[in-house]
Amino acid sequence: MSKIAKADQGSNKPKQKYQIENWSSYNQSLVKRGNITLYISDAAIKSWNESGPKQRGGQYVYSDICIETIFMLKTVFKLAYRQATGFTQSLLGIMGCKELKVPCYTQVSRRVRELDIQPMVIKTKGSITIAIDSTGIKVFGEGEWKVRKHGYSKRRTWRKLHLGVDPQTGFIHCHTLTLNDIDDGSQLKDLLAQIKPKVKEVYLDGAYDHFECWETLIKQQTNPVIPPRADAVIWYAKEPGDSPYYPRNMAIERIHEVDRANWKKESNYHRRSLAETAMFRFKTIHGPSFFSRKFETQQKETDIKIKLLNIMAAQGMPVSKPIMTV
Repeated sequence: MSKIAKADQGSNKPKQKYQIENWSSYNQSLVKRGNITLYISDAAIKSWNESGPKQRGGQYVYSDICIETIFMLKTVFKLAYRQATGFTQSLLGIMGCKELKVPCYTQVSRRVRELDIQPMVIKTKGSITIAIDSTGIKVFGEGEWKVRKHGYSKRRTWRKLHLGVDPQTGFIHCHTLTLNDIDDGSQLKDLLAQIKPKVKEVYLDGAYDHFECWETLIKQQTNPVIPPRADAVIWYAKEPGDSPYYPRNMAIERIHEVDRANWKKESNYHRRSLAETAMFRFKTIHGPSFFSRKFETQQKETDIKIKLLNIMAAQGMPVSKPIMTV
């Protein structure tokens, strides 16, 4: 049978379909995400003003919790800094906290750059698996119509967002933001360092097929699921039989035995696509571009957006199961 005939035969296979098991609870969680009933916790109200030790020079009047609250409201409702401060003032008034003052929008913009945004605490039991991937976030550039009509300009640029998501729960456990010319593999150590629970398995694409990435995962006793490149060769093979159990060597040998597509099925490599699903959620909810212009502020913007996605995921995520296809 020719390669073309095999391809045609494979294309006629029905795609695997899935059914959501917890539709009722997941539907309610989606409804809750649109609930505009807001409140600021008592702990945030008590810590609204800065109460740290006095230092020489000018003193902060407002705490980091105050700045993060305003920044979060700005991000959720896609407000400008001026509108975000007005929104916070009205919210405090409705809550009966009229004695609390709201900082000026210029102060909020300035304080965000040095803000230490703590990630959401994700409760886990035992070890987890992580799928890591990257995507581009626009800083400034043209719309689609202008690009189609006149092409790209020199000012078009973007940042690269690297994130790691738990395929089982949908929580994002780690992320970094870099310039667009940074190699994906260079971010692996920083990403793994952010993960609190034990990681038993990591799904990565071919961009991480580097010696440093494999060694990093092996030293942490984490099973790496990385597709070797098409022209990959056995490592450490100075003599026949050297390092037969090195994970990359085993992957190469297995690919030669059953082909690459079957190896991906055996190793559950396709779970890495759930990292792309997390990126789709990021861009759908927060948009495909930054509202900040400086790189330091873009990092803080990414931190707060990831925190918001995890808060939404904590409300409920779909649980699906495969269904039989005829």
